[in-house]
Amino acid sequence: MRVVAFNGSPRKDGNTATLINIVLDELRNEGISTELVHLAGKEIHGCIACYNCFGNQDQHCSVQTDFANECIDRMLDADGIIFGSPTYFADVTAELKALIDRSGLVAKANADMFRRKVGAAVVAMRRGGAVHAFDTINHFFTISQMIIPGANYWNMGIGLEKGDVDNDNEGKLTMQVLGQNMAWVLKKIAA
Repeated sequence: MRVVAFNGSPRKDGNTATLINIVLDELRNEGISTELVHLAGKEIHGCIACYNCFGNQDQHCSVQTDFANECIDRMLDADGIIFGSPTYFADVTAELKALIDRSGLVAKANADMFRRKVGAAVVAMRRGGAVHAFDTINHFFTISQMIIPGANYWNMGIGLEKGDVDNDNEGKLTMQVLGQNMAWVLKKIAA
């Protein structure tokens, strides 16, 4: 079993990465292979609505000049997908939204190719607005017919400056529970 996580933050080692890594640690403790992909510094553009993916049906976006298809390939190869983002004006980063839009349309064009994979959202926030970012990610998972494990609270942690989420014990516990529940679901599906 394999889980790929996408860090939508422009900071590779910021609060979002810290939260994602807590989830990944729990998955690795359960013997699940993990990969963390940082969108920071990668070129990824929004969907241009050409709809060529519906004609091509090759599990790729027809725009081949950026990082999107590499991400889509990693998502296809994984049993579980984590999307993580800091909260930017009550939503996910533009880079993560571009990946959601591009991979989501490609998935629809290819018979819902992420169907029955396990998906989890991870959101870092300064103070508020994270519920909408959390919803944006989960909307992608539900329309893709994916399975979403829960945790003991919404999957978010509080912190502004790098390292601040280390002081959010409840947020860290939520990520641990999320990782444990994601591992449980993955193992049940594989059984």
